[in-house]
Amino acid sequence: MQVIALGGGGFSTASEPRLDTYLLDQTRKPDPRIGFIGTASGDAESYLLKFYSRFGRLDCRPSHLPLFRRTPDLESWILGQDIVFVGGGNTKSMLAVWQSWGLPGLLRRAAEAGTILSGVSAGAICWFEWGVTDSESSALEPMVCLGFVPGSSCPHYSGESERRPSYERLIGTNQIAPGYAIDDGAALHIVDGVPIRVVSGRANASVYRVERNGDRAESLPLVDLEQVDVSETPGQGQ
Repeated sequence: MQVIALGGGGFSTASEPRLDTYLLDQTRKPDPRIGFIGTASGDAESYLLKFYSRFGRLDCRPSHLPLFRRTPDLESWILGQDIVFVGGGNTKSMLAVWQSWGLPGLLRRAAEAGTILSGVSAGAICWFEWGVTDSESSALEPMVCLGFVPGSSCPHYSGESERRPSYERLIGTNQIAPGYAIDDGAALHIVDGVPIRVVSGRANASVYRVERNGDRAESLPLVDLEQVDVSETPGQGQ
């Protein structure tokens, strides 16, 4: 099972474009099928436009899965993708809708059959056992996610000032399992639950392992993994 989790960026912000092409390259196919799920944003038209504007210019076959309008056959659509990319937004609402439609089981089947699971923000943390979310406006809170990847995750680590102190506090006080923090502009590539690669789409973007240390937690860059800088590297379709 492959998961590629983006902390922020990519096509959704018109930045780090080679994070997008990195995804396509991992399929090892000349014309991969990439499907976008925008449930977390309520299938926002503006988000769909960004997706098609980006991937419509690359060597791939983009499509999207609507869950708030007429919905296609879910099994056929999900199992037919080489990559499933999940957008950002409200993680709690997204997972509730997915449960109603039976998506978690289908997504697991697809991943076990070779589909790459990916996403940004809500679409990154959803694959882990736990995620740090701002789905409720009062504060950043832990929530139970799908559990395809062990541990927890927190996106936007460099982009939002409250992310690091909140995640370290939650881990340090045993409110959430230790895990991985992902900067905007970076991605963590995971195979069968084990991180194998840090992908940087901009200078200094990184991924951290966040562990308890006594009654506190500390964030340590994953320097022992393969480091891939795609910020200046031509990718698929370039």
